Amino acid sequence: MILYPNAYFKKIEDITIQFLKKQNIKLLILDVDNTLIDYHQNFAEEVKQWLKNLQGQGMKLYLLSNSNKKEKVKKIADEFGIPYRIFAKKPLKSGFLKVQKQMKEKTENIAVIGDQIFTDVIGGNRCGFFTILVEPIHEKDYWFTAWKRPIEEKIKNNYQAKEKK
Repeated sequence: MILYPNAYFKKIEDITIQFLKKQNIKLLILDVDNTLIDYHQNFAEEVKQWLKNLQGQGMKLYLLSNSNKKEKVKKIADEFGIPYRIFAKKPLKSGFLKVQKQMKEKTENIAVIGDQIFTDVIGGNRCGFFTILVEPIHEKDYWFTAWKRPIEEKIKNNYQAKEKK
């Protein structure tokens, strides 16, 4: 189902290199807001260490954000030497496919990690990428995200019930 991720983790730093390698993932397309940083742009040391570890293991990373705040995304990108794209218009396929073309990676070797079903998961699934849903870092959200959270909770509950069967 297009609404369900391929995998679900509570925190992004719970996703191990072993898990990614088992899925044959070579490129991670990462959401920024409430996936890597919280509403107040706090960037946890655990998340920074997770990114460093992945880079050290040869994982390619790319930041793909719907934000139009370039400096916010660029700050993270510059700290880790990660390419990025803002105003991605997720869940439209175009932003994801531009990343794929730029990074020259096969569909089956790409994973999308994000905290939103209606942007990250649907967009990644529409492109045929492996999708990983994580819980938002913080409960505070932008208004245009907050109204979708109760709907996403119902979808997550259905997904988790299906996975337990």
